[in-house]
Amino acid sequence: MAITDQMHALAARVRAEYREMPGLSLTAEQASRLLGIDRPVCKQVLQGLVSDGALYHTPRGSYVAATSARERV
Repeated sequence: MAITDQMHALAARVRAEYREMPGLSLTAEQASRLLGIDRPVCKQVLQGLVSDGALYHTPRGSYVAATSARERV
């Protein structure tokens, strides 16, 4: 499996976790532990999901579903 395929698979897994647990708010470190993903790789996946508009990176350093962030405003 190519690295891009692995990243896409991890991104899909992270998206699914956020979809299954509304209100989920995790730092990169917490997400890494919860998902069992190497911390630098997890951070890269999370940042990619922020770039895609799926997640929002809060000023406090947590990642939340973009829809949850919009609902709070």
